[in-house]
Amino acid sequence: MKIRKNAYFITGGILSAVLTVIIIVGLFWTPYSTTGMNAKEKMQPPSFAHILGTDNFGRDVFSRVMEGAGTSFVIALMVVVIGCVCGIIIGSLCGYFGGIADMILMHICDTITAFPAILLALVIISITGGGSLNIVLALGILFIPSFARVVRTEYAGIRDLNYIKSARLMGVSTPRILYSHILPNTLPVLIPAITIGFNNAVLAEASMSFLGIGIQPPQASLGSMLKDSQNYLNSAPWYALGTGFAVVLLILAFSLLSEGVQQGSRRS
Repeated sequence: MKIRKNAYFITGGILSAVLTVIIIVGLFWTPYSTTGMNAKEKMQPPSFAHILGTDNFGRDVFSRVMEGAGTSFVIALMVVVIGCVCGIIIGSLCGYFGGIADMILMHICDTITAFPAILLALVIISITGGGSLNIVLALGILFIPSFARVVRTEYAGIRDLNYIKSARLMGVSTPRILYSHILPNTLPVLIPAITIGFNNAVLAEASMSFLGIGIQPPQASLGSMLKDSQNYLNSAPWYALGTGFAVVLLILAFSLLSEGVQQGSRRS
């Protein structure tokens, strides 16, 4: 990959690194308490003391954005890990062996993907209840089919190549063929899928919190903050702008990084 000529990768990498540092810091420290209320400072415009202003309870918006972005980041990361790991296992087995199991599993994946992911997640969360763990499990399960189909396609195209046939003739174990010989060759396709999945997970978590069945108060969430800011668009626009900009920046950073990886893969 010619990194110095890949503007998408450089820009996305810098933005992702900066946001990741801010998010990690926000998991342990914020300039102000994210739950403490102060009636005297409610709806304060941006200033040196509060760079993104304060909300309707007098809480520092920037501190809550830090915590909310961290919540979205951690949830999206866990969702992608669950979806990717399970998708790799299912997709590799289906793509390598084929047969009836492949047909059944792919039909199940098709059935899941036929419905909007957010709608299915809403149904699952409404049954199991809110909370970070239930959100992660619900979205993680719904993200498995997308990763499984990507991996299956790659494995089906690689399994009959000469070096794989040679490995089988030499007595190399099936797990080693699957995950040492074939899996590395799926990375040019899998890495962009991971970044896209991360963005979708961020949007899904924010959407559920916006609808009121995701992260529950007083824990900060970008989605719930956007919902609360709707009532103050005219009187306190900084509340919505600061929160919305955080969502856009988080998604933009990893989208640019994904595009950079894809361009680098095509050039190499």
